[in-house]
Amino acid sequence: MEPVTLTTDRLILRAVGPHDTRAVYEAAQDPGIQRWTTVPSPYLPEHASGFTQQLVPDGWEQGSMFTFGVFLPGGELAGMLSLTMRSLGVAEVGFWATADHRGRGYVTEATLTACRWIFTEVGVDRVEWRAEIGNHPSRAVAERAGFTIEGTLRSALNNKGVRRDCWVGSLLPSDLGLPSTTPYLPARG
Repeated sequence: MEPVTLTTDRLILRAVGPHDTRAVYEAAQDPGIQRWTTVPSPYLPEHASGFTQQLVPDGWEQGSMFTFGVFLPGGELAGMLSLTMRSLGVAEVGFWATADHRGRGYVTEATLTACRWIFTEVGVDRVEWRAEIGNHPSRAVAERAGFTIEGTLRSALNNKGVRRDCWVGSLLPSDLGLPSTTPYLPARG
């Protein structure tokens, strides 16, 4: 699939490329991003170039991971968001915000925009969110975006070689007033 660009009134979501390598590298120096996400730590220039020049374009080309840089209209990087295909009709969302742009709702807005896109254009029927227990800012974004927190998974994340418990939540097309591509029969009582 060719990368797409999504826009909102405040944001431009687009695939990052070689020209974004420096901004990605600088943002990923944030100790919070290194602590709570699976980016390498320490985060070196070659990690950023591998991300922008290989991982992101390969993900789009293979239809396995759709990564969007979250940019302000002036071109400043405000965050990153990826939707990774996990199984047929299921994607997992991951995101981070740059230190200077946290608390402004940008990542929540980007998450909703990207989820609407993947539901309507890719045919996904469930987006999962996972975060290590204690990552309250990530959980707040998921809840503001309408994810239903479904529980705790033991030893479900591997972050830098350490197994960790995580929260898990989901967003369905119906949560956004959109149709599913496959019929859904919820459990009763």
